[in-house]
Amino acid sequence: MKDDKKEEQKLIQQHLANERTYLAWIRTAIALIGIGFLATTLHVNAGSQNGFLENQLAVLISVISLILGALTMVVATSNYFRMRRSINEKRFVSSHKIILFMTGVVVFLAVLVSVYLLSV
Repeated sequence: MKDDKKEEQKLIQQHLANERTYLAWIRTAIALIGIGFLATTLHVNAGSQNGFLENQLAVLISVISLILGALTMVVATSNYFRMRRSINEKRFVSSHKIILFMTGVVVFLAVLVSVYLLSV
């Protein structure tokens, strides 16, 4: 009886950790979307000295940030439910795919923002 209680307690802790991880990914997605709004705001506030290339880069950064933020929410939600199922089945599945995905997203956005800043 006591072992069942300990096992249930472990599952509760794992489920709560899974929820915290999910919320961290959602905050990351919101930050990615924020980068798009920031790029647009900075670009608009820069004034009329913006050329065609700068305009296109600002729009590209904004749209890509929005898409990547939304995609991050979808991937995070999928990962949350996959981990929930894994916890209930008492098996571990590594989250390496979402880590690789987010690394690629951050590098890609950093390159885009760098190109934009160098062109201004």
